[in-house]
Amino acid sequence: MTALTKLFRTTTFRLSLTYLALFSVAAAVAIFFIYWNTTVLLSRQINQTIDAELTGLAEQYRAGGLGQLVRIVAERSDTPGNSLYLVADKDGKQLAGNLSAVSPQLWDSVGPVEFVYSRPASGGVERRLAFANVFRLPGGYRLIVGRDIEDRRELSQLILTTMLWGLGAMALVGIGGGYWVSRKLLTRIDGLAATTRTIMAGDLAGRLPVSGSGDELDRLSQSVNLMLARIEQLMAGLREVSDNIAHDLKTPLNRLRNRVEEALREPQDETAYRDVLERTIEEADGLIKTFNALLSIARLEAGAGGENRDTLDMAALVHDVAELYEPVAEERGIALTAHAADPIIIHGDRQLLGQALANLIDNALKYGAPSGGVDNGWAPEVDVRADARDGVARIVVSDRGPGVPGPERDRVLGRFVRLEASRSEPGSGLGLSLVVAVARLHGGRLRLEDNEPGLRVVLSLPMEGDALINGAVVEPPAEKS
Repeated sequence: MTALTKLFRTTTFRLSLTYLALFSVAAAVAIFFIYWNTTVLLSRQINQTIDAELTGLAEQYRAGGLGQLVRIVAERSDTPGNSLYLVADKDGKQLAGNLSAVSPQLWDSVGPVEFVYSRPASGGVERRLAFANVFRLPGGYRLIVGRDIEDRRELSQLILTTMLWGLGAMALVGIGGGYWVSRKLLTRIDGLAATTRTIMAGDLAGRLPVSGSGDELDRLSQSVNLMLARIEQLMAGLREVSDNIAHDLKTPLNRLRNRVEEALREPQDETAYRDVLERTIEEADGLIKTFNALLSIARLEAGAGGENRDTLDMAALVHDVAELYEPVAEERGIALTAHAADPIIIHGDRQLLGQALANLIDNALKYGAPSGGVDNGWAPEVDVRADARDGVARIVVSDRGPGVPGPERDRVLGRFVRLEASRSEPGSGLGLSLVVAVARLHGGRLRLEDNEPGLRVVLSLPMEGDALINGAVVEPPAEKS
């Protein structure tokens, strides 16, 4: 397909031609209406002028007969203008008037008639168009009263010529404008198509170009770019899950296999076999729990889940989850407090938000006390607070443990990431990843801060609206400090 054929087949060019045709028809109708009204007006004026002259000449004829008529016609013929007169006898001999000769057709006519006459002009004789009324008088005499309408004919011709040239120029400008607009649009479309081919080839980092004009193509490109960013994020998450499964789950699977091989290698009594089986089941439960967590995170990041959203009180949820962990905190010797006085109404999935809050409190209880017997001057405590401001609900979980170094705070939000200080506690490194996925599904965000000493985790959620719209994350309003 040639570039010109490709251009002619574009929707923009076809629409331009359609609009041009419609506008041309409308313009032609308007010009014809003007032409027709102008012609009717000029014809009416000529008829009224001729009728007025005929009325006057008839009065003169009744008052003074043929002689009076001849004398008045002779006087009027000497007056310059477009009026035409002729009084002739039955043989066609001119008695008075400025029409020197008439054709046989005009002489035999009666009433209104258009005819061509000749008159002297510079360089010779010119033929002009005229309109007249022909009357037969007693005795075979003729009275012809008319007007020169050559100017009207020239005006009509001018209007017709102007209309044709105008329509031609309009067609030329319309086709040229359609070509220019289509060419410009086709260039942008080709750029978008080239980018999409690059993306289909595997480069998910490619983005559709945005000109900055804010037109519909820019809005479409921005929407598609958001979609591509979401797809890239999901694909990166999929690759990360695959890598994590390949690397982080390999060790416990090997450990499980080695334990079973060791039990089979040497004869054991029933108690030993039972102990190996119990530890194997415990290890398998841990692997199943890890797989379930990975599936939950992948499902949430894909925009699924959260079907049971309803209006709920975040303050009540904080108190309920904190109450469930009070025995665990008491067993560990950590003071667990919850503060959320006023009702904080949000729209979300109670089960997912409860799981996210439980993960945060569980992490704080695990790592909320100074490790290695080091006393940092603070009693072990975990504080859970909920508040709302500027349309954002916040859950803040603070502890007095070793905390997370600043450069590591973004990294620990990933899957299977565990710092050295947390290796002594059981876990898979998926707790915070699940909280991040729940926050994203609800349009929120998770932020780690320094509690001086310890760690402060802030979960921010919008109080109104849904989180995911066609897979695009809607960020909560910016918090004011």
